[in-house]
Amino acid sequence: MDGFQVKPNLSERNALEMGAVLRGTRLGRARTASLFAGPAVIASIAYMDPGNFATNIQAGARYGYSLLWVVALASALAMLFQALSAKLGIVTGHNLAELSREHLPRPLVWAMWVVSEIAAMATDLAEFLGGAIGLSLLLGVSMFTGMAATAVITYAILLTDKRGFRPLELVIGAFVCLIALCYLIELVIAPISWQGVALGTIVPRLADGDAVTIAVGIVGATVMPHALYLHSGLTQSRVAAPNDLMRRMLLRFSNREVLIALTLAGLVNMAMVVMAASAFHAGHSDVSEIETAYHSLTPLLGGAAAAVFLVSLLASGVSSSVVGTMAGQMVMQGFVGFRIPIWLRRVITMAPALVVVALGVNPTDTLVYSQVVLSLVLPIPMIALIWLTRRRDVMGVFANSNRVHALAIACAVVILALNVILLLQMAGFDFIG
Repeated sequence: MDGFQVKPNLSERNALEMGAVLRGTRLGRARTASLFAGPAVIASIAYMDPGNFATNIQAGARYGYSLLWVVALASALAMLFQALSAKLGIVTGHNLAELSREHLPRPLVWAMWVVSEIAAMATDLAEFLGGAIGLSLLLGVSMFTGMAATAVITYAILLTDKRGFRPLELVIGAFVCLIALCYLIELVIAPISWQGVALGTIVPRLADGDAVTIAVGIVGATVMPHALYLHSGLTQSRVAAPNDLMRRMLLRFSNREVLIALTLAGLVNMAMVVMAASAFHAGHSDVSEIETAYHSLTPLLGGAAAAVFLVSLLASGVSSSVVGTMAGQMVMQGFVGFRIPIWLRRVITMAPALVVVALGVNPTDTLVYSQVVLSLVLPIPMIALIWLTRRRDVMGVFANSNRVHALAIACAVVILALNVILLLQMAGFDFIG
């Protein structure tokens, strides 16, 4: 029909407005900030997944507030590397997996892909078990039924991606807000020693060997390999920046979003530890399982605290499963150049979780050890990210400065040191108290 025009959808309108801002159009500060928010919000879900629930509950119940410094440290590490990941995508227009395939030797690329797929399975293990535990507790159904329901809900949310990037960003953003609200309520309900919180945040201490395992699990649950791959790709489909001036503007918006989103995620993680320390450490330090924590909260803090905890777990399991699927697709396409249907990806990466449930393995212990696996895998994308963002032939004038490069290396060394300590401990070398 002559004169007929298709009305742009939400994502297209958002992209048009972002382009107008980059070209100099002035909008209100709040409106401008909301336009450019999205990638870091999605990535932040990786820092609030069910693996965090498992490690944070164990940290708070067994060691009170003393491991809060680990959460704060892990959050700071996450901010740096998520900012570098976003910068890589904004400047190059490619994601970390694609650039690794382009610039690294083929055997190394294949090895990175295999390790990244293992990390994806460990990630899905945490996410599906979290969702299954939540639904099982809420509805009184089996773990298998909970996993199936989580898979269906996840797939339904992923279908919103057909309408562009914005609807999915808004859905994930709503989940982030819900999780944050739940833990704000928990902090109001729980009797907290704020002096203990302050000391635990600023005074580093590892009481024994088990504290090392949990500390490494916290790092593995906070700084996530798939989030490093994902963030670089999320910036690709939003708005083009054809010149360096626009790229600098995009980087400023991106860095602000990373700071805000990852600070919120860090505070949520700290709130998890604080709640567990307040509720369980004095008299119930043996609480180490999500199910036990849920059932114990009612007599200790009341039914409202237990209900809020369950809502946050469900929101975490569903949203992180969505984000994990997105990351898995991006990793496969980036490293080997092809995609598989989302439903097939779900089936493949769900397999370990199904095996765990079928074998009757303790779900919470599995969650903790899945985070340790992620922490051991993490140095690979971290090193690749540091190397690529330092190269002028890749980044041009946006290559990392000497100061940023040194800071990134120092952060990577910290994580590698934690991993070495964990491996020595697993080998039977007891070197802490």
